[in-house]
Amino acid sequence: MQFSQRLQPLKSNVFADMDRAKGRARELGQEIIDLSLGSSDLPTPAHVIAAIQSALIDPSTHGYLLFNGTRLFREAVAKWYTNKYGINVDPETEVLPLIGSQEGTAHLPLAILEPGDVALLMDPGYPSHAGGVYLAGGEVYSMPLLAENGFLPVLADIPPVTLEKSRMMVLSYPHNPTTAIAPLAFFEEAVAFCQQHNIVLVHDFPYGDMVFSDLQVPSILQADRQKSVSIEFFTMSKSYNMGGFRIGYAIGNRELIQALRQVKAVVDFNQYLGILHGAVAALNGEQTCVQNTVATFKQRRDTFVQALNNIGWSVPTPDATMYIWAKLPPKWADDSIQFCTELVCQTGVAASPGVGFGKCGEGYVRFALVHEPAKLQLAVDRISKFL
Repeated sequence: MQFSQRLQPLKSNVFADMDRAKGRARELGQEIIDLSLGSSDLPTPAHVIAAIQSALIDPSTHGYLLFNGTRLFREAVAKWYTNKYGINVDPETEVLPLIGSQEGTAHLPLAILEPGDVALLMDPGYPSHAGGVYLAGGEVYSMPLLAENGFLPVLADIPPVTLEKSRMMVLSYPHNPTTAIAPLAFFEEAVAFCQQHNIVLVHDFPYGDMVFSDLQVPSILQADRQKSVSIEFFTMSKSYNMGGFRIGYAIGNRELIQALRQVKAVVDFNQYLGILHGAVAALNGEQTCVQNTVATFKQRRDTFVQALNNIGWSVPTPDATMYIWAKLPPKWADDSIQFCTELVCQTGVAASPGVGFGKCGEGYVRFALVHEPAKLQLAVDRISKFL
């Protein structure tokens, strides 16, 4: 049986690799404390669940859901976005429902790239960003994110010969995995750069609410108010703990929205309408639930960082996301996969190797704060014995 060559770059995946390592550790009798996957353990807000439940008994919600049937959701998205960022949004032409933001970042390259075209991606970065490019037959140019540059790419370092073939750039701040935040000035630089070189600017924005200070992290459209080259992806997974419901959306340039809609029309319809009812309730309702979620992860961040510092592993305190991006001790500085494999095998604590997010992630490990403080402290106790 013969398979497409486009599958070759997809053989390795950081989450799949760690899932196999966790399975081996369970076979050895380890109790797993899984800090490798950024899937929130917090419950979906009650008023969101109530909206979904009420839809279940309504037969009119049980059929296929086409674009026109998503109008109330798109209107809620546009209103929420305008209230939060001060940018007017047309719900008919500038909003598109997604099955999670990952679906958007994976499918958009099919609408933009011809085989051999280049996508400018962050290194380290989220794996699905590269996966979508490879499926579209594109090539990846990795923009290094280094600590000395605040984990921001240096756009001036991209070679002119690469820019000639570049059709899209993907950014994502607050950043997974490094937890870095990009200022509006950087976004303005990126927009001007992409306008100059006729490049589509994609911003993956799942952690816009997950900020632990009074700092307001910007939307890319605040730097591109005319929506000239930009599209932004959101998700309900983090702010509203709706990861399993797979609901997200895109906002931005209407031509990009239309192109992505054409791809989606071939691949899928939409989620169950009841899920969109729940998302509307989340966006239109009291936002105390989001504040509580952020406060919970802030407490976990403080517990985990202090616990690591107490055992002599000094890590920075992140201002955003639900992760800790930790530089590995010298013994494992060149092999984050070995560190994570041995750690889960010997202690049951699962983390994500930095190299799984790109070559520039080597020498780091990512911990997801998806357990209560007591279990996070237990994880650090086990890590201490391992070290």
